[in-house]
Amino acid sequence: MTFDSVTYMPKSKAPKMDDLDYIPADLSPEERSELEEIRRRKGALLLEIQRLKEELRQAIIEVEGLESSTEGSKTLQKSRHVAMGRKKFNMDPKKSDDFNIKVLQAFVDLHEFTDLNLVQALRQFLWSFRLPGEAQKIDRMMEAFAQRYCHCNPGVFQSTDTCYVLSFSIIMLNTSLHNPNVRDKPTVERFISMNRGINDGGDLPEELLRNLYDSIKNEPFKIPEDDGNDLTHTFFNPDREGWLLKLGGRVKTWKRRWFILTDNCLYYFEYTTDKEPRGIIPLENLSIREVEDPRKPNCFELYIPNNRGQLIKACKTEADGRVVEGNHMVYRISAPTSEEKDEWIHTIKSAVSVDPFYEMLAARKKRISLKKKEEQP
Repeated sequence: MTFDSVTYMPKSKAPKMDDLDYIPADLSPEERSELEEIRRRKGALLLEIQRLKEELRQAIIEVEGLESSTEGSKTLQKSRHVAMGRKKFNMDPKKSDDFNIKVLQAFVDLHEFTDLNLVQALRQFLWSFRLPGEAQKIDRMMEAFAQRYCHCNPGVFQSTDTCYVLSFSIIMLNTSLHNPNVRDKPTVERFISMNRGINDGGDLPEELLRNLYDSIKNEPFKIPEDDGNDLTHTFFNPDREGWLLKLGGRVKTWKRRWFILTDNCLYYFEYTTDKEPRGIIPLENLSIREVEDPRKPNCFELYIPNNRGQLIKACKTEADGRVVEGNHMVYRISAPTSEEKDEWIHTIKSAVSVDPFYEMLAARKKRISLKKKEEQP
């Protein structure tokens, strides 16, 4: 069997390099090396595209099979639709337009929450799909969940806003109680205090809040097993993830990397399908700032405050598999858009803050309060 020198795949399956096959004789060693790197990355990208196309094709086949099938009970059919919806929902990280909002609503409506308390319903809901890390997406999902829960259990809460804020509060409580990186564990008294006034200006029964607290403290939310070829086994529910450009330490070149922010660390990968990160940047004792760069837009930096020449404590994996210490005094990163840059800066700041649980919950309560004021005549 012969192998392509760029992609290390059998030649019968390797993507064609077309115009990159020819190497001019007058190239310098550095230019030759750069051209070979372009070849390798193009080949890998084409293979990734082929893999995604095949996964999408299989998903479409499964959907069509579900639609045409008349066998099985209604419960079985419903379970299949939930599973298929979860798979399609997890495949696409962007949920913003009207169609996708309708898909989200249809997915939530497949859940039956009648006669379940709020924690029971949340356990069922969060088990059925992969919760993203971005706050805006969590907001939309929690709003849809609250509407469905209140529809199934009329009269439990005075409004869906109450259910929404309390649901978000419970999720944050689960993180604070069971994430080892959160040192300041909230007490039941603090949980009750943070939820004052969320019931249309009034307080929820203290006994209800104590029961919710005890339920989460005694049993954290379970993480669903993922049937996809991705990183959710290790990096489930990150604070944020996405493509960014990173400036090298010794060699000042920009490289595109898939970043995942979770557990107060930034992990970056060469491809989204990689099982091991190329680098790990612990955020402890680091700060973040927006910077201008003449070569790339939308830049920010991770740095050590009052730095006196020391390197940031980080590690990376070399091409030969060796894990070595990082060589950055600052990590300069470029986001695709100004909006994404602002979101990354905000999320990283939240990840290294002292008490993210109460900061995030307070922000949700303020959001509901402002919405009610806008609705008043």
